[in-house]
Amino acid sequence: MTGNQSNASPQAGAHAPSAIILAAGLGKRMNSDLPKVLHEVGGRPMVCAVVDACRQVGCRRIVLVVGHKQELVRKVFDGQKDIEFAVQDQQLGTGHAARCAAPLFDAEAREPGHPVFVLAGDGPLIRAHTLAAMLDKHRSGGSLATLASSVIDDPAGYGRITRNAGGDFEAIVEHKDCTPEQLAIREVYPSYAVFDAQKLFAELATLKPNARAGEYFITDVPASLLKQGRRVEVIAAVPPEDVLSINTPDQLAEVDRIYRSRSQSRKVPA
Repeated sequence: MTGNQSNASPQAGAHAPSAIILAAGLGKRMNSDLPKVLHEVGGRPMVCAVVDACRQVGCRRIVLVVGHKQELVRKVFDGQKDIEFAVQDQQLGTGHAARCAAPLFDAEAREPGHPVFVLAGDGPLIRAHTLAAMLDKHRSGGSLATLASSVIDDPAGYGRITRNAGGDFEAIVEHKDCTPEQLAIREVYPSYAVFDAQKLFAELATLKPNARAGEYFITDVPASLLKQGRRVEVIAAVPPEDVLSINTPDQLAEVDRIYRSRSQSRKVPA
């Protein structure tokens, strides 16, 4: 589905969701000077598929966080009234990127209950029904953060979901910060999250930089909420195929193949 249509609506009395899509990445390994999210999947810039999924789940406002050659990203969405832009001038991590969108959410931050997705613009295999499942869980569980996880064969490079002895979520640990034991964990965080907007921006305002990288990671927010006694939900809702990274031209080609195959299968009558 394209354009401003959606096939989802908020529950009675619930606020419609919004979305922040992180789209400022450079894509240094793509052998191109294009912003990473503008490399094509299915004949369109890959970020368009993420925008489509957000619209399909009922997002009324979609904020793209842009940076390198932002004018090219803006041009793709020229005239689309549900699309807004925030600028990340420096590459200081995902937490910093999301915080750059804070001025656009002043109204939502004044009261609790406004859900906002935070998603990666380089994840075009995202599915609207995955976002819908997250949103339903978020609303019904009364959580301030709801994360989707996936169990994959090769978790290298991904943040690991750590759990306590009872199986409850504890934290997301970035790959480079993992202990040898944590590196063996196959449940990962594929950058699918929905937060209460008020609490998200309050947390981002006080977020500390990662000691190793010196960057601000949004993955630190759920653990911080837990320490405050707040509710965080995790649902294993992302198929392993959807987690494929796009960091090289070869990976781009593989994701493009899967995306086109999926699109073709939807066109074939049952």
